[in-house]
Amino acid sequence: MSHRRLETEPTVRDDLLADSHQSRRRTADQLMPQLIKRTTVLVALAVAVITPGGLAESPPNPASESTSAAGFEQAEPGGFDRLETRIGTWIPTSGTTIIDHKHAKTGKHCLQLTGGKRTSVTLRIAKPLESASDLTFWAERWTKRRPFSFRIERNTKAGWKEIFNGDKQIRVGRPFLSFVRVSLRDTGTRQLRFTVTSPPNTGILIDDVRISPARPQKLVSVQVVPVTIPALIGNDASPLAKLKVITTGRLNPIALTEVQATLQGTDDRSDLLSIDIYNGGSTSHFTTGKHITRLDVGKATSSPLVVSLRGSSLRLSEGTNYIWITGRVAATANIDHRTGVTCNTVTFSNGNTVQLKAAPSIQRMGVALREGGDDGVHTYRIPGLATSNNGTLIAVYDARRRGGGDLPGDIDVGLSRSTDGGHTWEPMTLIMDMGSDPRWRYDGIGDPAVLVDRKTGTIWVAATWSHGNRSWRGSGPGLKPTETGQLMLVRSDDDGRTWSKPINITSQVKRPEWCFLLQGPGKGITMRDGTLVFAAQYQDPPSKKRLPHSTIIYSRDHGQTWKIGTGAFDDTTEAQVVETTPGVLMLNCRYNRQSHRVVMTTSNMGATWQPHPTSRKSLIEPRACMASLINVDQELGRSTRRRLLFSNPDSTSGRDHITIKASNDMGMTWPTRLRILLDEGRGAGYSCMTMIDANTVGILYEGSQAHMTFQRIRLNDLEPERQRPGQ
Repeated sequence: MSHRRLETEPTVRDDLLADSHQSRRRTADQLMPQLIKRTTVLVALAVAVITPGGLAESPPNPASESTSAAGFEQAEPGGFDRLETRIGTWIPTSGTTIIDHKHAKTGKHCLQLTGGKRTSVTLRIAKPLESASDLTFWAERWTKRRPFSFRIERNTKAGWKEIFNGDKQIRVGRPFLSFVRVSLRDTGTRQLRFTVTSPPNTGILIDDVRISPARPQKLVSVQVVPVTIPALIGNDASPLAKLKVITTGRLNPIALTEVQATLQGTDDRSDLLSIDIYNGGSTSHFTTGKHITRLDVGKATSSPLVVSLRGSSLRLSEGTNYIWITGRVAATANIDHRTGVTCNTVTFSNGNTVQLKAAPSIQRMGVALREGGDDGVHTYRIPGLATSNNGTLIAVYDARRRGGGDLPGDIDVGLSRSTDGGHTWEPMTLIMDMGSDPRWRYDGIGDPAVLVDRKTGTIWVAATWSHGNRSWRGSGPGLKPTETGQLMLVRSDDDGRTWSKPINITSQVKRPEWCFLLQGPGKGITMRDGTLVFAAQYQDPPSKKRLPHSTIIYSRDHGQTWKIGTGAFDDTTEAQVVETTPGVLMLNCRYNRQSHRVVMTTSNMGATWQPHPTSRKSLIEPRACMASLINVDQELGRSTRRRLLFSNPDSTSGRDHITIKASNDMGMTWPTRLRILLDEGRGAGYSCMTMIDANTVGILYEGSQAHMTFQRIRLNDLEPERQRPGQ
């Protein structure tokens, strides 16, 4: 379940940041994509800097071509009546405009229009415009609330006229996500007026304001940027390589006309149907963008491959342009293979051909198991994955029919099954569906966890049923479906082919005074003595402010009856459990107060808990997110080693960089050399792992390229001497 706190509406940036630190406000799931400044270091494999004479030592500074720029650094913080800058004179005309000294894009100061019914500031341009020019600046919106409008007008002899509407273009979130360019074609422009309407004490930030003559476009640099994103069966486009092209000027735009590349790094050429080029614009993450051209790999005979873009529409914009070389993976591809390209040269319409001596850009392969729209379902979320005693992979997840939100809603538990280690999958089936009456919010059931009884072979799936609004916020004390969420189980005794009717165990494990009780989600385990264990979580009574606690539920009689432990740690949720030594359980928990995992242990089935030495220290998360933890050798039915595997977004700023980490000392250390990055892109971030065989781990996760991404990873790849580019 992706939200865990009460929701408030953010106002200014400081309030937004505070919200992400408070346990009863909007969760990191909702705020992180908007609010957190993420610094990504991109190491270029090949960089070419373009000048008329060939290659230069360093790229020119586009800002140096500005005829004038507004510098706010010399101004005193706070309000003002008149402010002189190189670009001109700023005069507030309504509302309150201030110099902000805390949130600048460059330096320490910026301009803030503070909102209210109408806040306006007029810029009297210092020098007459000698030619058509561009007004450019960076902007940051300080609220998601409405109403919000931001307009720019110019004043000429004909009077005031609107030249820019930024109501939808200016984005919320730090740091200054919106770059604005406004063409000033009329050289008679003397004044500009900036106006914002928004709730009080919100408004907009503006920095790095420039007025520059419009200039012919020039290439500044071309580079191949390292990227790690899975190439998936089922997707039309899987990113293989990423080009970053920087230009200055906007007149007479330059176009990309040709790319020459080889398939070096591709294990089997037949795994790829085509090579495609996409124009990603100024967005650095892969969102497919605009398709430009396609080369059929099977029909291509030249070496290197020549992808012609002549006559295409891939014209470069001023500033940063991202161009993606993608592959379309064949349905018959072997997902144990890797695929990639090596970009050799790129040619542009101005005659420049740039040699790129780049290393191969190699990607792991996988399966887009579930994507929005499949089988008419809007969103798939919350993965669970286990291997049956017969070696069958059992994948479970939320099938969120009408939207992407959590319970309550029209949600069922879906299942996918694979009998060949995840290479191919049977069609989805629904194994838990509690009804579809809109009067009861469609009786949604979700957040599944899967468990295989290693002694009997029975497969169990646990999920929470919300009869009406009986989920994280609406569930209350009591035991009845009309009072509180219900903890439900289904079982399969034929390797996941058929499933029982739902079994309600709420009254066995929930205390009536608690507000809510539910499972993991993810997966459960069978202990060495045959005890079945799911991670779980419950909410305190309203008198204790519904504080959540992770715990366990367990059965000593193969699922006939169930018991529950005590709370392991305050404000923890969505835990995963492993047995470390006989009778000792480790609970690895999402922590809603810090960007580190809480790790607790128990030797008496949750009657008491002790903090692990690594708790709130070793494993980071993007406050907060579900993760996966498995004991490799216990899953394989042996106890010769002490290896744990952990997967989650290896980030504190967002749900990106899905990574598997290994520990060879039962979780005491997690060496950086024993890690594999699977997907650097941003997704919903949840994951679940299972051992497929003695050499292979399977992982199902919410990645950047599919709602449910499945990959097979060789255990040997976690050894540093075995790693290859693209890991």
